[in-house]
Amino acid sequence: MTLTIILLGAAALIGIGLYGALSQQSFVMLMMGLELMLNGALLAIIGFWSLSLGGMPEGQLLAIIVMAVMAIEMAIGFALIVAVYRKRQADMTESIGTLKQ
Repeated sequence: MTLTIILLGAAALIGIGLYGALSQQSFVMLMMGLELMLNGALLAIIGFWSLSLGGMPEGQLLAIIVMAVMAIEMAIGFALIVAVYRKRQADMTESIGTLKQ
């Protein structure tokens, strides 16, 4: 597998995630789009690491850090979604006007 194919796959994941994050109204779909974009970035990082650096450990550490950030982002995001739903009974982004109250 060449670096070009890996980067095209990563670009496709980032593009699909960007479309999903910008076009959807549901909070869950918005979070899924963000997760796809992070997966695309992780795929590009791992592709560069494995094919250009020859397997040095710095690429592995960066991939592990990105995976940890993805897990934390999803946990915090879903906690916020649950809090907004409990407070306002809103499951769509247009249903809430402001988050001040």
